[in-house]
Amino acid sequence: MTRMLARCEQMIAAGELRADPDQRRAAIRLDRLQKELEADRPGGLLGQFFGRKQSRSEGIYMWGGVGRGKSMLMDLFHETLALKEKRRVHFHAFMQEVHTAMRLARQNHEGDPIPPVAQALANGVQVLAFDEMVVNNSADAMIMSRLFTHLIHEEDVVIVTTSNRPPSDLYKDGLNREHFLPFIDLIEEELDVVGLNGPTDYRLDRIGDLATWHTPLGDEATAKVREAFFRLTDFAPEDAANVPSEELAIGEKRTLHVPKSLKGVGVFSFKRLCAEARGAPDYLAVARAFHTVILVGIPQMGPEKRNEAARFVTLIDALYEHRVKLFATADARPDDLYSSGDGSFEFERTASRLNEMQSDEYMALGHGADH
Repeated sequence: MTRMLARCEQMIAAGELRADPDQRRAAIRLDRLQKELEADRPGGLLGQFFGRKQSRSEGIYMWGGVGRGKSMLMDLFHETLALKEKRRVHFHAFMQEVHTAMRLARQNHEGDPIPPVAQALANGVQVLAFDEMVVNNSADAMIMSRLFTHLIHEEDVVIVTTSNRPPSDLYKDGLNREHFLPFIDLIEEELDVVGLNGPTDYRLDRIGDLATWHTPLGDEATAKVREAFFRLTDFAPEDAANVPSEELAIGEKRTLHVPKSLKGVGVFSFKRLCAEARGAPDYLAVARAFHTVILVGIPQMGPEKRNEAARFVTLIDALYEHRVKLFATADARPDDLYSSGDGSFEFERTASRLNEMQSDEYMALGHGADH
């Protein structure tokens, strides 16, 4: 089997990838991990010599801005790793699985649910590869430190993960973050942290020819944002029915249902976000959780929809301030969405922001309020 680094070099030679120093450094590190794991497997060179595992390979935490090729490198790592005992899973889906397993363990009165859950997750798995590690709620934050400590120290599972943020920024400003700090320490002690912030934004390459604002409402506009979703997430369109959803935590006791949530892309309806009673905390949670939002069904609004217009203003402010990319289907262009009614004068600033958010300059910005 062609290894990680050799495959990358083949893709560069074929023009499928651009030469990128950061990406090459990450590929070299992943390639080295492959060699360690394959040599240490039963039947491998070290396995034959020693007859057992001698030391635990160091996992990898690969982080960088959106579109820098992290998911592509993770796919290549998993694809070219000559081990059967490997698993590749999106982090959000993994944490849903963990919560289900812990709930069942508690129902079965197994005492502390962490050890049996970690053991079950590690069954038949030597390498666990995650895409898009992100922590959006206190429930995940509370269990991750202990769960991953068991996976790494007790079950000898090697963790390889990607994230848009460095470890120190995970769950930043989150509720009860002090309980999450041991997990950050665990990452920095047990995983090799590899930065990937090279010059090529592959996300922009994938969507470069797609407009972001589609009007009027209808099948054609829907098809365009649907195409954007599948390009951004690399999810197979024929498997659309299985795109995961998410319950996004809003504060300590509320959640917001995200009908489609994958790889930092969230899909919402205008009705869900702006016709229901929502406020700034809801929109800030969305802006922090997703680097791209697809918003469908934006109506042309008049005086009778002043509340919806006011919520929409707050939503766009949050997305804009966090440099979230917006793909939308709407009844009208931004300047014509809300031309009369309470707050229509103030809405002009929102229309201006919506127009700016369609520009190449805005689309090239990194996600987050600190940029």
